[in-house]
Amino acid sequence: MSVPITVTKYLCIGCPLGCSLEVEHSGQQIHDIRGYQCKRGKDFAISEHTDPRRTLTTTVRVIGGTERRLPVKTEKPIPRDKVLRLRDELRRVTVKAPIRTGDVILPDVLGLGSAVVATRDIKAV
Repeated sequence: MSVPITVTKYLCIGCPLGCSLEVEHSGQQIHDIRGYQCKRGKDFAISEHTDPRRTLTTTVRVIGGTERRLPVKTEKPIPRDKVLRLRDELRRVTVKAPIRTGDVILPDVLGLGSAVVATRDIKAV
């Protein structure tokens, strides 16, 4: 039994143009990509269709600091289907001040090869 050919639409975020992309595919097999105006658009469509990834940005609790929350992000994009699991894990994280931008809060999260890092300095009180 063959998989029917379908079209999935994406909005490209690879450059400021924001092209409306159409990916014609049978499951993961891509047959055609339309609507891109630069190479980044084509690359984005392939990546978004076959292995969608996101950079997670959120905050974690801080104790002993001038602020109560520390903004953090993943160093590299992680698979989209792991974002909510990581978010839930970060809800249980508390860090102690002082903290510097770039400090690793969690190394190699979920075994994905990306660390969670601080995106702000917070001084101790």
